[in-house]
Amino acid sequence: MTQSPQQPPQPAQPQPQPYGQPQYGQPPYGQNPYAAQQPPYPDPYAPGPGQQPASYGQPYPQQPAQDPQEPRRYHVHHSYIWLGSMQAGIAIFVVMLISGFSSIMGALAEGDRIGSDLPILLLVIGVAVGSLVLIVAVIALFQWLSYKHLYYELGAEEFNLYSGIFNKKRVHVPYQRIQSVDQRASLLQRVFGVCSVSIDTAGGSSNKAVTVPYVQKAQAEQLRAELFARKQYAAAVQGGMAPQEAAVAVAAASGVVLPQAGAAAQAVAAGAQAPRNVLDAPAEIWTDVRGVFGGSAVDTGQVTYEYGLSNKELVFTGLSNNTAFVLIVIGLLGGAAQIAGQMAPLVAGRFDPFVGQLLSAGSQLFGGNLIAAGAVLLLAVTAVVWLFSIVGTCLSFGGFRACRRDNRIEVEHGLLQHRFQGVSVDRVQSVIVKQSFIRRLLGYCELSLGKIDAVAENSEEQQKSLSPGLVVHPFVKMSRVPEILAGLVPEFADVPVESTPVAPVALRRALIRRGIIQGSGFWLAILIIVGQLCANAFIPPNADGLTALFYLNTGAFIGYALCIVLFALDIVGAILWFRGSGFAYNERFMQVSNGGFARETVSFPRKKIQYGFARTNPFQRRARTVTVNARTAAGVGGTTVRLIDVCEEDARRWLEWLKPRGNVVE
Repeated sequence: MTQSPQQPPQPAQPQPQPYGQPQYGQPPYGQNPYAAQQPPYPDPYAPGPGQQPASYGQPYPQQPAQDPQEPRRYHVHHSYIWLGSMQAGIAIFVVMLISGFSSIMGALAEGDRIGSDLPILLLVIGVAVGSLVLIVAVIALFQWLSYKHLYYELGAEEFNLYSGIFNKKRVHVPYQRIQSVDQRASLLQRVFGVCSVSIDTAGGSSNKAVTVPYVQKAQAEQLRAELFARKQYAAAVQGGMAPQEAAVAVAAASGVVLPQAGAAAQAVAAGAQAPRNVLDAPAEIWTDVRGVFGGSAVDTGQVTYEYGLSNKELVFTGLSNNTAFVLIVIGLLGGAAQIAGQMAPLVAGRFDPFVGQLLSAGSQLFGGNLIAAGAVLLLAVTAVVWLFSIVGTCLSFGGFRACRRDNRIEVEHGLLQHRFQGVSVDRVQSVIVKQSFIRRLLGYCELSLGKIDAVAENSEEQQKSLSPGLVVHPFVKMSRVPEILAGLVPEFADVPVESTPVAPVALRRALIRRGIIQGSGFWLAILIIVGQLCANAFIPPNADGLTALFYLNTGAFIGYALCIVLFALDIVGAILWFRGSGFAYNERFMQVSNGGFARETVSFPRKKIQYGFARTNPFQRRARTVTVNARTAAGVGGTTVRLIDVCEEDARRWLEWLKPRGNVVE
């Protein structure tokens, strides 16, 4: 609202600003388009020149109530309409193409000819194309209507997301409850410079993450900076600070380096020389391009510590990948086999000379043993699949970058599909150091932070939300972990070192539990014995039966050898668990380690423990051991960190340590 030029000029009247409004948007947030920048409202009832102001307690005559300032609406990017429609159209086209191709191959396999049915085929293709165009048009119309009703607002106390054409939906997110603001972008979204912004709250399994789709990259960066700043402001006001002082403090905090002690200062100096790898250069180019509608980069705060991955760490990360890519390849091979089965009758007999030559060459190469040739072929295919999996994992961690920005921890990676995750330090629940068997042999680990997660709305994001924490380094040397923690989360600098081991009797119990009760070798041997006895009892002793029994008994003896190996591994794992398990605590932190072939160490602040309890079963009471449990808010719905077979006296002292906090479950 501006003053009309016909009115006489009014003297400047300092007006108090409402919560979260222009005073909050002063530099360095003054350039942020999300901060409501409005000219000050003039007071139409202020005394003019030569007039006396009204005395205290006498309101101005006919003073109307001033309407509160409406927050600005921010729509998502217009690519939500055409890019979303294009993706849906491509998916439908692929389905129709596969279905039509399979039908044509089936018809040809049955002896039909295309020439006689060409007009009908062209008619079917025309109808299919017309249907596809109509479906895409309907989807585009729906996307356009959804776009008109999809927007968000930055209110004084909460973030609001509006959506829905007929059934209206409004999601409220108070700034105090914001835990992390993440970004994800597919390859196509990266090309056009848009991404999806996911806002996680501290609601655990009771709340869902709020996802704002198709946000311009620069707009997403501005939104992230604004949300975290408003959260700091709300926390300061809630702590008793005056609104104006809180706004000034938040503005000042955005450019001040967080205080760090000696070890942290050394970590910052080391972070200035962050390691690099061969994929960092293309990742930086990709980031600088920012996509068609990406916009200019936005400064979201000062970085005090930063690091990446070296070439060695990147390669080892690829070598330690999971089997998700293998499952995808198996699915693709299954689809290819189905198509090949449809085409086989059409090409039967045409490649017999080639197949014969191939079999002849394989027979000569492996001395006539086609089984060996098949085994080598299987190993070759497995090696190729594993190689592709390694390359895929390296690309997914290409451009890896982790940093401490003001009071936030940010991690981003992905050369093709980009992913960004940011979390406030006060929402970090624990530090997790994981070592698989190979990592333990090499002296490396995976370093992650446990944080409060919210349930995602779709299945794909749901699986990601169930991932174990925020990985801040996928493959790091154990000796470097203290340096990274000192620079990234110096708040965890006082983690205890001296560990209390489990009770001595825990070794015997672990041998029984891991070797027999949970032993894979033991139960596999029981299954083989039962199967062998049944086979020998019910197979008739004729010529064919004796032959079958010979092969079955030979296979059983091979199975027994495997059972012995598995049983030995279970016993060794039990011994390693006994030697590597324990817990420790001091005034501020607790740490729990569970060993074995793999080892996991979880460190968490005492104030983050929601409650703790000790549990025993009859066998533990006889052995005078206890299972200690500490519950934190990490993950979806919370996480319980437990250690089995702690000495009763050690467990009692631990419960006494918890009691002053008032969070012990008796």
